[in-house]
Amino acid sequence: MSKKKAPSNNTIALNKKAKHEYHIEERFEAGLSLLGWEVKSLRAGKAQLVDAYVLLKGGEAWLLGAHFTPLSTASTHVIADPTRTRKLLLHAKEIAKIMGKVNQAGHTCIPLALYWKKNKVKCEIALAKGKQKHDKRAAEKEKDWNRQKQRILREVNN
Repeated sequence: MSKKKAPSNNTIALNKKAKHEYHIEERFEAGLSLLGWEVKSLRAGKAQLVDAYVLLKGGEAWLLGAHFTPLSTASTHVIADPTRTRKLLLHAKEIAKIMGKVNQAGHTCIPLALYWKKNKVKCEIALAKGKQKHDKRAAEKEKDWNRQKQRILREVNN
């Protein structure tokens, strides 16, 4: 049996800004500790990772700044905090590896995506290094050039 790539309809939220702002070095899959109203909100696709980041403290990983918009129909007796700190579930070895890299200069840990894996919510996090302004410009030029190459190839083939 071959491993299948997860279909895109399993994706809840993407951090599109991350690839522009950082050089992604290594990726990890983490579970997420959630409340009931948050799961309902995620099923409705009401999540944002734009300003989110991962904090490593006391041998644990925490997701800060992620915004899960509460549904008005979810619960009336629970006071929902859309930006509360959520615990990321990782193995101790993974946390130690991430902590070692983050303590080095220039490295940070950021969330890239939220998605469903079977009936669980997973968060893809990455070890990343911040890009300089000239790196961002070079990446943008390369992206434009690749787009232009594809157009030229299409025209030649037709």
